[in-house]
Amino acid sequence: MNRVAVALVGATASGKSSLAHAIAREYPDVAVLAVDAMTVYRDLDIGTAKPTADQRREVPYYLLDLVEPEEEFTVARFQRAAREATSTIWSQGRRAIFAGGTGLYQRAVLDDYQIPGRYPDVRRELEARWAAGEALHEELVREDPLAASRMEPTNERRVVRALEVTIGSGRPFSSFGPGLAQYGRIRIVQVGLRVPMDELDRRIEARFRRWMDEGLLDEVRRLAKRPAGLSRTARQAVGYRELLAHVEDGVDLEQCVRDAITHSRRLARRQRSWFERDPRVEWFDSPDAAGERLERVLNGPDGFVRE
Repeated sequence: MNRVAVALVGATASGKSSLAHAIAREYPDVAVLAVDAMTVYRDLDIGTAKPTADQRREVPYYLLDLVEPEEEFTVARFQRAAREATSTIWSQGRRAIFAGGTGLYQRAVLDDYQIPGRYPDVRRELEARWAAGEALHEELVREDPLAASRMEPTNERRVVRALEVTIGSGRPFSSFGPGLAQYGRIRIVQVGLRVPMDELDRRIEARFRRWMDEGLLDEVRRLAKRPAGLSRTARQAVGYRELLAHVEDGVDLEQCVRDAITHSRRLARRQRSWFERDPRVEWFDSPDAAGERLERVLNGPDGFVRE
């Protein structure tokens, strides 16, 4: 079977979703795979900019609404779901557009990372040792010097994760791959859509206030009332996190809205910085130009996924 795909990347509010949808509408055999850490949650709809019911009737979408809001979700689970979705799409003779702004999820899928398992008992012990002031980076230097050289000694999350995998799996963390700072050959062409930051800031505020008019606060209230609650990862969704402070703790609503806009703007900068570090991304400032490149990839030899 022919495996044809292209990726569309960029910051939140840059217009990725609209462009991917327009291309997929033009080509009925094209499906869109949403590469987003928060659209995987059911009932987180408005503030994640999920495609509407009408849009889903127009275009086949994948990787949406995979789990309930009380569930934890990981990049490994996303990678497995993406592999299953692309296999389904290609087996039906269709083509795929990966569209989204969650950089780690994108890299896991496009570069087909070998993702280490999780060892929660080991992790809990390591976190307790870190809290007690033990020099875990020095231990990592002894156990896996290559992994230790790739991270700051003060970065708890990365040091603990590297030791967790090294101890839990019995093999060095670095043996699972070269790390995020290394970029391999191009398996799937990435098209980047870039918008000036002042315009992006304006769009982010206008979009969030529109979401408020569309009922985002009521959506957050319903989520807060769920008997099972929200998982730690779901609670990190920008916009939801800030409005939960109003719903659960009584923080002034307008202050929460302003915080959500500020944090969304910071997220956009982090996303843009992440993608701009990848030398393989082809950047376009015009949606029309980006759309033309997407079409050329989907319809030409550049669209065939490389092993």
